[in-house]
Amino acid sequence: MFQVAVSVAAMAVLHLVKKWLLVELLINISESAVCLNAPDAVIIERSSSAVVTISSSSAVNQSTVIHLNVTFSSQENYSLIITLPDQVLLPEKATSANFTVIAHDVGQVTAHLFSNNTHLDSLSSRIRFIVIHSSVLSVVAQVIGWIYFVTWSVSFYPQAWENWRRKSVVGLNFDFLALNLTGFIAYSVFNIGLFWVPYIKEEFLQKNPNGINPVNANDVFFSLHALLFCVIYVSQAALYERGGQRVSWTARILLLIGWTFALISLFVAVAHKITWLEYLYYFSYIKLAVTLIKYVPQAYMNYRRQSTEGWSIGNVLLDFTGGVFSILQMIIQSYNNDEWKLVFGDPTKFGLGLFSVAFDIIFMTQHYCLYRQPAQYQTIPGQQDD
Repeated sequence: MFQVAVSVAAMAVLHLVKKWLLVELLINISESAVCLNAPDAVIIERSSSAVVTISSSSAVNQSTVIHLNVTFSSQENYSLIITLPDQVLLPEKATSANFTVIAHDVGQVTAHLFSNNTHLDSLSSRIRFIVIHSSVLSVVAQVIGWIYFVTWSVSFYPQAWENWRRKSVVGLNFDFLALNLTGFIAYSVFNIGLFWVPYIKEEFLQKNPNGINPVNANDVFFSLHALLFCVIYVSQAALYERGGQRVSWTARILLLIGWTFALISLFVAVAHKITWLEYLYYFSYIKLAVTLIKYVPQAYMNYRRQSTEGWSIGNVLLDFTGGVFSILQMIIQSYNNDEWKLVFGDPTKFGLGLFSVAFDIIFMTQHYCLYRQPAQYQTIPGQQDD
């Protein structure tokens, strides 16, 4: 079974490499043509205007008309959101042309650029016009985003320090460690695939022509950074005093189900029954499922021991801070863009944020209210080594 799995994985990697080489070849072929460049997004404050520049990689040999074809609008009539020209003239021997867009109401409009000039490659050029209530709120949302990114990233350090200081992992639940490791492996695979693999990125744009890639560089950094610390935790669990702990059979069965699902999905993707993009999304579902259950074993263990000793409260406080700021950013962005589906249209992300904050409140209640006096260590029945 293991050899078959390795063989299938090797075939999958080879298939992706072939697809990547094909994409690179197409890119190199297209480089012989003149490429049209435009900003990916133009953010404008309501009741204001902006000048947008369209440029070409080299001068065109004839005057060229560039058409702006609106393919998406958050309102039925895009002219209620912005006013923009139907076409822009790129003069002969020129490398750029400007046009003015006027914002009326909050919303989003996507326009694809195309030209009848056969020497001008504009197939991949599009502009997303985003009209917001306030530029100040946009900056505030960005600052809040960096705050929760930093706090979530730093939240992994206190537990590693606590384990090293005590030379013990007694009080840190092994089911939580195993589930968390699986969750961040799945999250890292998802982020790396959507951020770095050209073929999968192309699949995403074909499926979501008016959308934007949800994975940014900081998402990749965060997931890999978190995965590194999960490996550190597991290494500390192997080296330090553990008090007879082991991963429970319940957690083992759940992990087996998750990884069996990932393996079967790999076979299905290799057989071209699903796309590689869909396969990546299955990893995101594994991450979501893990997030829903991973805190339960730790909270129950604290209850059984009547103590939070060994479970870093610094980790909890930083995670709580990051969760609150994450939810706050979603609310601010939703108001500023009049897109409340960022909250209510994505119940998974919003619900998981609330779920994590709720468990952080439980952990803080256990630490500061219920179990303030450290209890003497007692081995939990059913957690001894065989």
